Order: sequence, then structure tokens, then C-alpha cells
Amino acid sequence: MNATALIVGAPRSGSGKTSVTIGILRALARRGVRVRGAKSGPDYIDPGFHAAATGLPGVNLDSWAMPPSLLNGLAAQTADNAELVVLESAMGLFDGIPSPDGRTGSAADLARLYRLPVLLVLDVSGQSTTAAAIAKGLSCYDPNVRVAGVVLNRLGSERHRKLCTEAIEALGLPVVGAILRDSALALPERHLGLVQASEHASLMQHLDRLADMADASLNLDAIMALAAPLEPADGSFEAALPPPGQRIALAEDAAFTFIYPHVAAHWRKSGAEIVPFSPLADEAPDESCDVCWLPGGYPELHAGKLAAASDFQAGIKRFAATKPVHGECGGFMVLGKALEDAEGVTHSMLGLLGHSTSFAKRKMNLGYREARLKSDSALGPAGTVVRGHEFHYAQVTDTGSDEPLAELADGQGNALGPSGGRRGPVSGTFFHAIAMNP
Repeated sequence: MNATALIVGAPRSGSGKTSVTIGILRALARRGVRVRGAKSGPDYIDPGFHAAATGLPGVNLDSWAMPPSLLNGLAAQTADNAELVVLESAMGLFDGIPSPDGRTGSAADLARLYRLPVLLVLDVSGQSTTAAAIAKGLSCYDPNVRVAGVVLNRLGSERHRKLCTEAIEALGLPVVGAILRDSALALPERHLGLVQASEHASLMQHLDRLADMADASLNLDAIMALAAPLEPADGSFEAALPPPGQRIALAEDAAFTFIYPHVAAHWRKSGAEIVPFSPLADEAPDESCDVCWLPGGYPELHAGKLAAASDFQAGIKRFAATKPVHGECGGFMVLGKALEDAEGVTHSMLGLLGHSTSFAKRKMNLGYREARLKSDSALGPAGTVVRGHEFHYAQVTDTGSDEPLAELADGQGNALGPSGGRRGPVSGTFFHAIAMNP
């Protein structure tokens, strides 16, 4: 089955891309269309909503963090056995980092590379015909990025819709959707973005509400007709993160959720077995596993419960005495000595590394990162170069005395210094790994 695809883009974050994307995905899935969601850039949360809406795995396609061969391999895998792929842009359509080779991390890179049309979502609250100027600017900015249609979001009235539609369609751009302002369509948020799909008590009801909106407010047949064939060049998975062991104990609950779908899928495809356990349920990693992986998430919201989880703490300490344990971001925080929560209460953590962190003393860290490993770890042997990103508000308040895990640079190659920690077989860092950089 050869899939067609389109990109849902916008001038900025907060325009309603996610709600429109989920609405389209769920509405088409209810019709029986085999539709899949994808997300440009580093985002853990939206692919979970895409998967819930369609019943098919979500995926990230990141033109900066992923070498072109891996990007093509994942794009082909996403298109396989699908009729339509709806690719949601991160931030604004052209937002990324300066890059001389077209690897900016923006959704526009994917539009150029795969010749995909863009469905532009415009938040027109507080404006009318000016929306046409914004649409024209985005459609003319890069001749290799084609805006094929527009969805008007957060309209106030029928007159508002008429003014915006007439101005935009006078440019030759079809308006294929018009959504009235409705606070009930908003998805709840917290400090790292949307509250995750797995945490919604009434998730499917909300997804169906968004699908009802799409059925009522969008011309879904016209939107499907805008899509173009997704035909990536030959790809490979040589740059995918290799499984760190044959049997991987993976922390998995409301405190530990941030692992990229393509990473876990590649581990399984390579023959590894993932054995989940829940620290919040006071479960320890299975001692028959080869390695333990603590992904990112929200340990700062559950610090007291983690500190009181005696079986988890004792079990992972036994495991770490002889086998590798790695923590990313939230997992790194839990590996340290202590974690100060938002209320200023300090909780004892595992102490397998010597640092302490604080969520009360907040400082946002956000951006692409390239890490060169200084020693062998679950991430790979010394000298391995890994691309990924950081996004966290917590900061280290006590660095401890462990060896640094990696030397870090930002997305443009500017040195950021040593990062993370390593003590024996235990390693961790705030850095989230996405792919190897050969």
C-alpha cells in the first residue's frame, strides 16, 4: 500500500495544530481509513495522542537529529501499509536551527525533502483579513515548500469566517476548514507541554470530541485530496540506537514515560526483549535482564512516592551492583542523591550517582544536543557520537564527584562542556538520545 501524506503546519506554537491533527486522524480512522500520525522534531507527547487516535504507532521524523538514511527508513516504515500519513509540525512551520545542509529540524525540511504539501492552521482570533497576509507570507517564503490549503481556527462568528475566507481564497489558497472558538477542544497542559495521552481518564471521549469537530468543521475529503505520495529515497537503520542489551528492564509508569517510539521499536526489531516495571508500584527491575533503562518523565511530581518505594530502591541497587543502569532526564534525576520538588521538599533518591537536582529552583533548558561519550555506557562505547535534545526545568544543585558521561555541544556545534555522570556500570544525563551520528 503506497501512502499519501501531508504536513499540518502553522506560523507558531499554540495555533491549534495538535487538536486539528488529532481531529483529522481520529475522524478518518473512524471512517475506516488506515491513517497514521507523525511528528517533526523532538516531541514525546504528541505521538502518543496520534497512536491513541489511530490505533497505529506514532513516530518522530527529525531532520537534524536523524541522519538522512534513518529519516528515510522511518518515513518508508511509516508509509508502509497506510493510506494516509498526517505529519504534525513542531513549533512554526519553518522553525529550526541554522544549518547549511538543510538539516534544521523544521517541518519545512520534510516538506522539501519529500515534496509534501502543507495544510496551514491559522489562529485567526483577534484578526480577520490580516490572516491572508500571514498565509501569503508563509506560502511565498520558500518556493520549495507548498502551502496547499488553510484551516481557520478559533473563529468568533460567521462574519469572521467570511472575512478571513474571502481574503485567503483571493490568493488562490483554498480554505478547507473553519473552527469556531471552543475551550472544550483544548488539551490540558503542564510544564513540559500537553498532559500525556496515557494520563487522560477520558481519553477516547476527548479524541472523539475532536473527531466530531473535524467532521463538522473540516472538509476531510478535500484535505485527503491535498495529500501527495510519500516516496522517500532508500533508507537504513544503521544509525538507530542499538539495544543496550538482549533483555531490557524499562521503567514504565506515570513518572517514566519519555522513550521515543522509534527507539523502542528498533530495539524490538533487533531482537531485544523489553521487560517493563513500575517504580511507582514499588516494582524492581527483573534481575534476569541485562540492562535497566530509566527514561525521562515526571519524577518531580511523584518524588515522595519514589522515595518511599523500598522494593524498587533496593532492587535497582542490587541490579546496579553488577549490570548497567542508564537514566535519561527524569531517570537521571532519580539516579542522584536527592530531588527537591516544586514545593521545596527534598526527597532521597537512589544515590547511584552523586548529584542532586531541584525542580523548585527552575531554569528551562531546551535545545538540540550532540554528545560524545567519554566512556563506555549503556548508550554505547566511548567515542560514540549521539544526537538528541534537552528539555527540562530542573537543574543540578550539587554536581557530585562522578566522572562526566559525555562532552556536549548544542545543535550548531558550540561546546557546552561535560554532561551527566558515570559511576561503574551506572550512567545518566539530562540529554535525551534520538539517533547515532556516524
